[in-house]
Amino acid sequence: MTARMLIGGEWVEAGSGATISVINPFDGKPLGEVPKGDREDARRAIDAARLAFDHGPWPKLPPRARGEVYLKAAQLLQERLGPLAELESRNQGKTIKQAADADIPFSIDNLIFYAGAGRTLEAKSPGEFTGDGTSIFRREPVGVVASITPWNYPLMMAVWKLGPALIMGNTVILKPASWTPLTSLELGKVFTDAGLPKGALNIVTGPGGEVGDELSRNPKVDLVSLTGDTATGRKIMEAASHTVKRVQLELGGKAPFIVFEDADIAAAVEGAVVGGFVNGGQDCTAATRLILHSKIRPRFLKHLLERVHTIRMGDPLSRSTDLGPLVHATHQAHVLEFVEKGKEEGAKLVTGGTDGGKEQPKGSFVTPTVFDAVAPDMVIAQKEVFGPVLDVIEFSTFDEAIEIANGVEYGLAGSIWTNDVRTAIKAANAIRFGDVWVNDHLPLGSETPHGGFKQSGFGKDLGTDSLNDFTVLKTIYIDLTGQARKGWHYTVYGDPG
Repeated sequence: MTARMLIGGEWVEAGSGATISVINPFDGKPLGEVPKGDREDARRAIDAARLAFDHGPWPKLPPRARGEVYLKAAQLLQERLGPLAELESRNQGKTIKQAADADIPFSIDNLIFYAGAGRTLEAKSPGEFTGDGTSIFRREPVGVVASITPWNYPLMMAVWKLGPALIMGNTVILKPASWTPLTSLELGKVFTDAGLPKGALNIVTGPGGEVGDELSRNPKVDLVSLTGDTATGRKIMEAASHTVKRVQLELGGKAPFIVFEDADIAAAVEGAVVGGFVNGGQDCTAATRLILHSKIRPRFLKHLLERVHTIRMGDPLSRSTDLGPLVHATHQAHVLEFVEKGKEEGAKLVTGGTDGGKEQPKGSFVTPTVFDAVAPDMVIAQKEVFGPVLDVIEFSTFDEAIEIANGVEYGLAGSIWTNDVRTAIKAANAIRFGDVWVNDHLPLGSETPHGGFKQSGFGKDLGTDSLNDFTVLKTIYIDLTGQARKGWHYTVYGDPG
């Protein structure tokens, strides 16, 4: 298949005619080609979005009308779920059961939620705060938004970005990751078929070094929203600083998974396997650091390994597969380098850490991996591996557990496992992470704001709080006196009188 970009309501090739080959990570074969956009293509999309915002109908539509487009888009996503899930699985490597039963249904729910949430946004109540006039507070769309999405959840992350941005009346340029652009382009067709006006959504495929950089620097863009790694977030902030544009960042994570002595071990083990290996570990909220109380660590590890050894690797299009390939051979090599680094540092590799060998002769696989005896300052305990690699770290006291949990640059998500409500609340309050689960790991809903602390970024995806990120607050003052000279004017010139 040969796809095209969406610019100004038209499906177009790159100006240069260049293309990028998109690879199936399971068999290494090409899935198709997409345009290799460059700075000039990004500028065309920016101009289209600018025109659509300044003169198009979308920002001026009432929230109800924008919501109707969202509801139609949700209906179309539901109708096209099967083919989209298969395309997502083939392009990204995630299992078909995750794509079809989790990611896309959640995306549909997101659109339904924002269709209504866009009608609820409020500012402070107006009032006569000076005594001489009325102040009115308005929330208005910020303008042209550049949304840059990652390769781990191609369609779902696109919906998370577009959901609050478009419903508020902004116009958007979406740049999907070069490895996984196919379902984002299909999402563009969904919104177009749902009645979104021309130019309100533009999609440009191409390398981040050109397209992403232009979106971040161009003065016609008012806000850049990125989901990606922390290093990319720093580059976006630097580029955006030249025009002092707003940024919204959901970046990397190194989630602590703290299991106290009194926890339900069976439940915690299940949570660790699900939370650690979700999407092949390619998830910024993945439970990568298993911080276990010394008294339960041996028992926990024993049961953990029993469960890990039941994970079924293979063709992601098979419903019996639990773990598909990683997104790309380049990323597979990156994860395996971390495995080697862990062994060099002295961590004990107790299972996994290979490419699957003869059992998986093709595809960018990494076997489910568990390290024991990991020190909190090891590289594998500090940096985001973004693969099916879990670290077991031991603690003895509450304070030690909290220190280990907080001892990373990230602050996106974490979980607490205990049957003591006081311990749960104390720990949840003490760890510096934006999402904290107690006796579970991963659940998010369309209503629940998601975003991090520290170098995991700022701003929120999901929930009504995300709407504020894509609006600007304006104060309008209306004089009620009708007087030419006000009582306070003497402070500038003349005398009181």
